[in-house]
Amino acid sequence: MHIPENYLSPETCGVMLATAAPFWYFSIRKVEAQVSLHKETIPMLGLSSSLSFLIMMFNLPVPGGTTAHAVGGVLLAILMGPWAACLSVSAALFLQALLFGDGGILAFGANCFTMAIVMPFVGYGVYQLVKKHWPKIGAFLAAYLGVNAAAFTTAVLLGIQPVLFHDAANHPLYNPYPLAITIPAMMSTHLLIIGFVEGFFTLGVLKFVKRTNEPAPLSAPVEGTNTQRLKYVLITFLLLSPLGLLASGTAFGEWDLQELLQTLRDYHLPANKPQGMVKGWSFHSLFTDYTIPGLPVGIGYILCGVTAILVFLFIYRVLFERRNKHA
Repeated sequence: MHIPENYLSPETCGVMLATAAPFWYFSIRKVEAQVSLHKETIPMLGLSSSLSFLIMMFNLPVPGGTTAHAVGGVLLAILMGPWAACLSVSAALFLQALLFGDGGILAFGANCFTMAIVMPFVGYGVYQLVKKHWPKIGAFLAAYLGVNAAAFTTAVLLGIQPVLFHDAANHPLYNPYPLAITIPAMMSTHLLIIGFVEGFFTLGVLKFVKRTNEPAPLSAPVEGTNTQRLKYVLITFLLLSPLGLLASGTAFGEWDLQELLQTLRDYHLPANKPQGMVKGWSFHSLFTDYTIPGLPVGIGYILCGVTAILVFLFIYRVLFERRNKHA
């Protein structure tokens, strides 16, 4: 679901960045207020970003020779509230793009809108409607619908590109796949597979880390969470993260140019390189594809996860503790 560089036009990227910005602003304000009342929110933010980062490293094979992954956005919304989840997932996406080349830098606003805004807020809304009578069903349904809402939004953003941005010969400049392809391709995978993975993942982690079966109060969502158990979950996913390397194939809409040409032929579309992608902005991350030069791939994968965890814990502690001291 990570939109790479140059699959969206610069105009689309700018609009999505501007759309996401108010959510980031209010997320920071809401989380600052939460931290002032509940100091345990700070380590929870680090743990939450780390968990989202790690779960997105587990690529799963899906029909068609591609892969997909869960996100954890709804789980974090249930544990901490949607505003904190927005901030946590956004931080995970930023680090993925900046250090590991997973998702485009220019597409950062779009990726955050789908996975850090649409997903946690839709999921949290569903959970609030259902939790009173069926909390477990509510958590599963919230995660299922949340990730599918994010996938649908991604499909629409990709699918409108050939309509809005093309050359004089009507050749797409950016993502060449129309809505008639992006929506079925994205939604079939998420409705039939990833939605259930996200649902069971959310339900399983909630059952393990919640201190009681009662939903935590909105004013103090962190209080109902066993952070020690959440750390165990984090360590488990970190150690198992190399399993994400077993899935072969590239996720839909994340191909490089050569892979893109082949998939265009598979869909019986003109195999022309979109010029906006050919001439677009290029960014080379430090550890592309979660690899560290000179180290075995599995070890490098784990060390990338360790790096992310340390960065998140450090940044949140410095950022919010310092801001609260000056408040």
